[in-house]
Amino acid sequence: MARNVVISGGGSGIGLAAAQAFAADGDRVLLLGRRAEVLKKTGVPGALTYAADLSDPHSVRGVAEFVGDEFGTVDVLVHSAGGAGNLEPEVETEDPLEAVAHNWAVNFRLNTLTAVLLTEALRERLASPGGRVLFLSSIAAYRGSGSAAYAAAKAALHPYAYVLARELGPRGITVNVVAPGYVEDTGFFGGEIEQARRERLVAETSTGRAGTPGDVAGTLHWLASPSAGHITAQVIQVNGGAERGH
Repeated sequence: MARNVVISGGGSGIGLAAAQAFAADGDRVLLLGRRAEVLKKTGVPGALTYAADLSDPHSVRGVAEFVGDEFGTVDVLVHSAGGAGNLEPEVETEDPLEAVAHNWAVNFRLNTLTAVLLTEALRERLASPGGRVLFLSSIAAYRGSGSAAYAAAKAALHPYAYVLARELGPRGITVNVVAPGYVEDTGFFGGEIEQARRERLVAETSTGRAGTPGDVAGTLHWLASPSAGHITAQVIQVNGGAERGH
């Protein structure tokens, strides 16, 4: 039976790979993102698209109304929107504290607030029983690698997911988090990273390779399956063992 799947950040990278995986099963997919032109070029068969800033309550209300009209019930909600703010305009200030405040606010808005607002807006539309809520965290939430603001914003999703799991569990809804490591072909870094940095990130894995969007999408797809129906309030790490260190 086809399910209704809503994916934020569905225009590229992990979100797009997840959309392709669900669509291949015959599920109905709605792709959310800020860039309408990117969403329209995904080529996911039968996918609906809706462009919105998910950190804005008014925009999220619009998403909720659209979901209500098109889907009614949401079987799977995947939060793939986020980033370290590399694509955001730089703040024009000579005050170092203002720069810090801007960076942390941007990361919180992109990674935490977007997920919280969309979840709360669709909470009552989640299928009961059988609904799935899936968050994208990061290895940075454990290791503090890269931007401290990004790491903290991703880490904030963990307790939120635990609380949701307790609240939604009686309705037969599971809530889990997937924490990828270094994943190529996502646009996360805003361009190609330095070869030396790439080699260092790959060397930290036990598998000796970079992750792919498909690696993460496959995990999301499994967590949304009936086989994972008794798994909730968990953080599944998809990083080739890099979180354990080498």
